[in-house]
Amino acid sequence: MNQERPLHRSSVRELRDAVASGERSAEEVTRAHLDRIRETDGDWNAFIHVADDAALAAAQAVDQRRSAGEPARALEGVPVAIKDQIVTKGIPTTAGSRMLKGFVPPYDATVVERLRAAGAIIIGKTNQDEFAMGSSNENSAHGPCANPWDGTRVPGGSSGGSAAAVAGGQVPLALGTDTGGSIRQPASLCGVVGLKPTYGRVSRRGAIAFASSLDQIGPLGRTVEDVALGLEVLAGADSRDSTCSTEPVQDYSAQIEEGIAGLRVGLPEEYFGEGIEPGVLDSVREGVRRLEAEGAVVQPVRLPHTEYSIATYYLLATAEASSNLARYDGIRYGHRAEGEDLGLEELYAQTRAEGFGPEVRRRIMLGTFALSSGYYDAFYDKAQRVRTLIRDDFVAAFEQVDVLATPTSPVVAFPRGSRVDDPLQMYLMDIFTLSASLAGLPGISVPCGFSDGLPVGLQLLAAPLQESMLLRAARAHERQFADAGAWPGEGGP
Repeated sequence: MNQERPLHRSSVRELRDAVASGERSAEEVTRAHLDRIRETDGDWNAFIHVADDAALAAAQAVDQRRSAGEPARALEGVPVAIKDQIVTKGIPTTAGSRMLKGFVPPYDATVVERLRAAGAIIIGKTNQDEFAMGSSNENSAHGPCANPWDGTRVPGGSSGGSAAAVAGGQVPLALGTDTGGSIRQPASLCGVVGLKPTYGRVSRRGAIAFASSLDQIGPLGRTVEDVALGLEVLAGADSRDSTCSTEPVQDYSAQIEEGIAGLRVGLPEEYFGEGIEPGVLDSVREGVRRLEAEGAVVQPVRLPHTEYSIATYYLLATAEASSNLARYDGIRYGHRAEGEDLGLEELYAQTRAEGFGPEVRRRIMLGTFALSSGYYDAFYDKAQRVRTLIRDDFVAAFEQVDVLATPTSPVVAFPRGSRVDDPLQMYLMDIFTLSASLAGLPGISVPCGFSDGLPVGLQLLAAPLQESMLLRAARAHERQFADAGAWPGEGGP
């Protein structure tokens, strides 16, 4: 490990190996990242809760294990931040909402259990759009999160806090959730690597539900290897999640250097049309040329039903949200409106009006309407049929190519407040990420350039359970990208 470089600029592997070898203590590593959070988070607001005492106690326990000669684990002593959508035992979890203010879960999500078992240090909970509904992190009850590259701009959403925390060196690894792009889009806007695994590759147990047929947990890191190391710990069967795949977990980090000679990369024509900022398009095309330089063969493909993805997603996701969020009624748990004279219906209405922010209320109303009598067949049922057509497009494409390459976001990080009054423009931020979520595919965003000094992301998509191939392609691009690993304020033309 480079002794002159600050610990907060070290990779997951560097930190893990330094702790495992005794070169650094887990407590030293944890304190360095806690100091970084204290120094910077007044400007960024990436964290909702920092678990200082619990993190230091966990680090000390790791050091005791190392002193006792116990074998090193996969993420020994590595600080990890957890999106507030994911429950953590003894650490407040609010999903970015007033509805769950003060809620302290009695159990850990499966992914958090696996991180702890791997020796990771849970350092805190990151900011997000309320109940994961948003593309800018401006819908949080805890205030907006800033982008470390430019504090006046958004970090993306809904996992904006996790992306910002990684980009700014507050943690080397963070967890997000991705329903329609909520890992990949903020990764693009913050210049980090973000992976949405195949639906079911990672257990959803303990992820507060937004849209259950779409939600997926995944890692964000500064490098492809960081994300691969994280996925190795997170992935795998879970008997407590009936949707979780039982396919064996591969050694992703060992396979990323195998190269992509002869890999067939498809460029979907529908993803390179109008609406993309010129600087974004230039950077993405340059990213594709880097894949060619590593031996990939590039060819055009068609995904003809792409134009229906936004309408399909916002019918299905809002319908599922309407159902999932019905449990927040002021009776069993969560916020409860005050007033002894409130009748039952008044209690429900006032509790939900006080507890939910405007974007969540908007989506609940859209979803309730789509599910209502007389409209179910016209909206929800038809959207499910179109979802099948979108999935079939990908099946056909992957008969011709191995990986698809697209922009992650049509624009770079935009100024805070510039889109909050235009929901449609905000929803269009996810135009390139929604289809893969509807089809349950794995997708990754990797930094590929800059536009106006702000990061641009290249999205790579693969067939279900092809995370190893996806990570190899991402790593091949990373090898060719001179500005890979650039830090805010130091990289980018």
